[in-house]
Amino acid sequence: MERVGVIGLGVMGGPMAANLVRAGFEVTGFNRSPAAVERLVAAGGRAGASVAEVVERSTVVLTVLPDSPDVERVVLGEDGVLAHAAEGLLLVDCSTVRPGTSTAVAAAARERGVRTLDAPVSGGETGAVNATLSIMVGGEAEDVTRARPVLQALGTTVVHVGGHGAGQTVKAANQLLVGGISGLLSEAIVLIERSGIDPAPALSVLAGGLAGNRFLDLKSEGMLRRDFAPGFRSELHLKDLGIALAAAREAGVALPMTGLVAQLFAALVAQGRGGQDHSAMLALIKGLSGGPTGAERGRRETTAQ
Repeated sequence: MERVGVIGLGVMGGPMAANLVRAGFEVTGFNRSPAAVERLVAAGGRAGASVAEVVERSTVVLTVLPDSPDVERVVLGEDGVLAHAAEGLLLVDCSTVRPGTSTAVAAAARERGVRTLDAPVSGGETGAVNATLSIMVGGEAEDVTRARPVLQALGTTVVHVGGHGAGQTVKAANQLLVGGISGLLSEAIVLIERSGIDPAPALSVLAGGLAGNRFLDLKSEGMLRRDFAPGFRSELHLKDLGIALAAAREAGVALPMTGLVAQLFAALVAQGRGGQDHSAMLALIKGLSGGPTGAERGRRETTAQ
């Protein structure tokens, strides 16, 4: 069985590492925050004191990092993964980064005899905790076959979508869809509430029809409570939409709705809500509407009569 290293034990990486332990893998983790490493040790994993120690103990290394510069530093840096990797190591990047970052990492790794996959994940913190992530994988088929037992311990949907960088392009498509749904669900809630209608049963019936989707299922209850505790931070979603728009430029296609959604997320972050969940889009949309709710209008009309 593969010995798995996990670099990046945050909101996503921590639960993913714990699930690998539960699946029976020997797991070594490293994170800049010692508390995250301590949680992995409590779950049965091993602490890595450095990137080098994780790499040297592992046959497969997963990186779960915030952005392209982080992956480039941790993987390509002078004290990074490739600097300490033995020939035959399989590096699986589960971060969401630019497709170009994945192809650059693959090229550098190939020179050292290291195999790579880009395998970004979707499903948020809930999916990471419950091992129900959807994983879109770019790279060589033989490496996907080798990685599959590891990835299947993390998610219920593992699909090889193409060569190096393809996983990141499909993840960009995923994020533009999720961002658009976040905005439209927010508009639906504002319309329903401002019309004086109880939103809970209204959303229940929407969920049962063609408008039903996973974002509505997982996020609507918290949105109605105005609970925007981060499962996936708005600032990270803004970053991901930037990746989608950059990929669109390279592909020579227009994504006009994605551009609008990206501007809405930029406004959300500018308002100081970047650390909140991406469902906090509701607060922005609600603020654009202003004025009283439909119920308040009804009460005013009754009083006037």
